[in-house]
Order: sequence, then structure tokens, then C-alpha cells
Amino acid sequence: MITTEQVKQLRDQTGLSIMQCKKALEEAGGDMEKAIVILRKKSGDVAAKKSDRTLGSGIIASYIHAAGKVGAIVELSCETDFVSKNEEFQKIAYDIAMQVAACDPQFLKMEDIDDEAKKAAVSVFAAEVEGKPEELKEKILEGKLNSYFGEKTLYEQDFIKNPEMKIKDLIAGAVQKFGERTEIRRFVRFSTEA
Repeated sequence: MITTEQVKQLRDQTGLSIMQCKKALEEAGGDMEKAIVILRKKSGDVAAKKSDRTLGSGIIASYIHAAGKVGAIVELSCETDFVSKNEEFQKIAYDIAMQVAACDPQFLKMEDIDDEAKKAAVSVFAAEVEGKPEELKEKILEGKLNSYFGEKTLYEQDFIKNPEMKIKDLIAGAVQKFGERTEIRRFVRFSTEA
């Protein structure tokens, strides 16, 4: 039997509704970690269903590192002013701006990587797979490219506040939490270092 304390604990961890947490715990047989995985999977499904909705609102968030040498600005879009004015939504935008300042992504999504960048990376990593068995070369090269571009792509980066989650999971969770399509529209990072 699922206790109200378990539901409260999961709700505190995820910020999702009591009913969503209760259903996930029931599905997971009371296992908190499994319930979190179930909620993350469902958040991806919810995000996919809402992907064609119009983004009519949003917020601009900024983060300046304490030393004042690095900063970032992020535009996080949603459907309505009601959500964009929500304190939790604004906190997500701020956290993403902090992520941009800390991790210096070059691309927003994998599909934003231009052919020139791909060719340059392939030429570097092709040399590293020389001498490997022919049947493994392509798979190794693909893994190296995915890893390399994953670190340079904001949606694919591990969230600095919770490395078990990627930024795309954070966005999918926001869609589930607020019930609206949410996405990072653009970002920019500034640094005084050359």
C-alpha cells in the first residue's frame, strides 16, 4: 500500500501533482526510484503529444557568475503568460542560463549541428579509429561523435544540478509539470576570457 508520506516525498522530489506521483508509485509497487523513472518516461510522452502547440509566451533569464567574468541569457518559451509568470518556470529558465554559463554549449539540439562542424569532428575521430577492426570502425566513430557533440549540445548535456538527468529531460519534466509545450528557443553565453 502506498502511503501519503511516500506520495509527499515523491512530490517534493519532482514537483508533480499528487495524482501523478500516486499513480507512478502504484505502478512501481512503492519503489521510489522506479516511480521517478516512470514519471520521466511519461514526461517524454506528454512532451511529444504537445510538440505541435504554439509557443506564445516565455521568459528571458540571465545568470552572471559570481566573479563577473561569465554570463548567459536564455529564452525559455511556453504557451501562456500564466505559465511564464510561474516562479518554478522562471527557476527552470534561470537554471538553464546557469547551465549555459557553466558548460558553454555550442548548439541547442543535435539537428542544429552544421555539416562543417560534423566534417571537422569526423576528420579528427577518423584518425582515432584507424587500425580498429573494420566491422567496429563505424560504430566506434558514431559513439565518439555522439559523445563529443553531446557535450556541446545544450539539450544533450547532463544537468549540472542533477547529472542523472539531461537538459532535454528537464524540459520534458516542465511540459509534464505545467501542462504546456515548453522549449528553449535560444541562448547566448558571454565571457571576458578569450
